[in-house]
Amino acid sequence: MFNDTSSLRSYLATRRSGKGRDMVTPGPDAAQLRDIIGLALRTPDHGKLAPWRVVTVADDQRDALAKLLKDEWVAENPGAAGMDLSAFDQFAHQAPTLIVLISTPVQDSKVPVWEQQMSAGAVGMNLLHAAHAHGFVGSWLTGWAAYSPAVAKTFGAREGDTIVGYFFLGTAGADLSERPRPEYDEVVSAWEI
Repeated sequence: MFNDTSSLRSYLATRRSGKGRDMVTPGPDAAQLRDIIGLALRTPDHGKLAPWRVVTVADDQRDALAKLLKDEWVAENPGAAGMDLSAFDQFAHQAPTLIVLISTPVQDSKVPVWEQQMSAGAVGMNLLHAAHAHGFVGSWLTGWAAYSPAVAKTFGAREGDTIVGYFFLGTAGADLSERPRPEYDEVVSAWEI
């Protein structure tokens, strides 16, 4: 895709996250999704542990996801029974493609858990880059649905595993605006002794 470094710089400068609720079809087809995930797995992985798992949620599973989220929300918040929980329907049905990324650190490894979790985060960033390289927009969301152990368990998470995020992929329904970015001098300094 990149014949020179200026193309790569341009690509990196134009990657934006979109809002899942604003994404439209088409999303990645099966071959594109396989390639996007395959590229995402080319990430730093100290110890070659592959301390992450990727779960795809098919279109015909979105209603089940919405029901699961509502049921678990009510189970964790008993006072929520009877409240308007339509936000979970919207969450489960936004964007044409949904991927769930799970951090699965190997607990008895010499590689610290934090490094393994950072590797899972790198997979997440690579998912967004690979989607962009295929001409799609992506959104990485967390929130309650990512921090609920009961929800994580339904995606195959075991003790010590966590949901890194929900990755929504599709076509931008409108132009993506640039968000404020930190100023270089505010976040970069030279180390001195």
